[in-house]
Amino acid sequence: MLTPDERERYQRQLLIKDWDNEKQEILKKSTVFVAGAGGLGSPVLSYLAAAGVGTLRMCDFDRVDISNLNRQILHGTGTLGSLKTDSAAETLHRINEHIAIEKITRRITAENAADLIAGSDCIADCLDSLEARMVLNRAAVELRIPMIHGGINGFRGQCTFLHPPETPCLACFISQKDRNEPSPALGAAAGVIGSLQAMEILKYLTGLGETMKNRLMLFDGLLMRNEFIALKRNPDCPVCGGLSG
Repeated sequence: MLTPDERERYQRQLLIKDWDNEKQEILKKSTVFVAGAGGLGSPVLSYLAAAGVGTLRMCDFDRVDISNLNRQILHGTGTLGSLKTDSAAETLHRINEHIAIEKITRRITAENAADLIAGSDCIADCLDSLEARMVLNRAAVELRIPMIHGGINGFRGQCTFLHPPETPCLACFISQKDRNEPSPALGAAAGVIGSLQAMEILKYLTGLGETMKNRLMLFDGLLMRNEFIALKRNPDCPVCGGLSG
């Protein structure tokens, strides 16, 4: 049940049509795995914490570097050199003391990915490594946990909701031979895409609205345009091709 303080904290979102105490209690009982506490992870974690998602399972093995600070708003000058999980947890507890934060300071690998995400209601892909994304994608498909993918490049970004066999998986439309190197990153673009990822997660958990299933949203901040591309499962996909409903 929600406490009086929680009802007051969330009163403005409780005014949203069909978002009642029951929906808020669903969030309170939910667990979201967030892979990456950087540029995308910062808005995702911040808005999920503010909305009252009960448990945030945050995974990042890196430390805060000064080159992160143009976009990774969970961190600041005072936390340079700190583990990102420690720095982020400190900020998130200031946002909402009612939630639980599980810090996982490990690199996501093929050997541990399934164990790390097990028990989560959904996954936020906030990674900047293609190799790690594909490992996470395979584990999500195996455990049939929905994954909200986001990525940015300069002023541009993309976002979609993945949950095979209802949708493609990441490997259906992103080649594992694509470049795996640092890309340009504008903090405001990360804010846009990360916020959209958080919204997709909140819609999925509460059952409100429609997610971006089978659609890839392409955001162009320079032209301030959105484009949607229809996505289809690849029946020969080595990751999800053998899945059936």
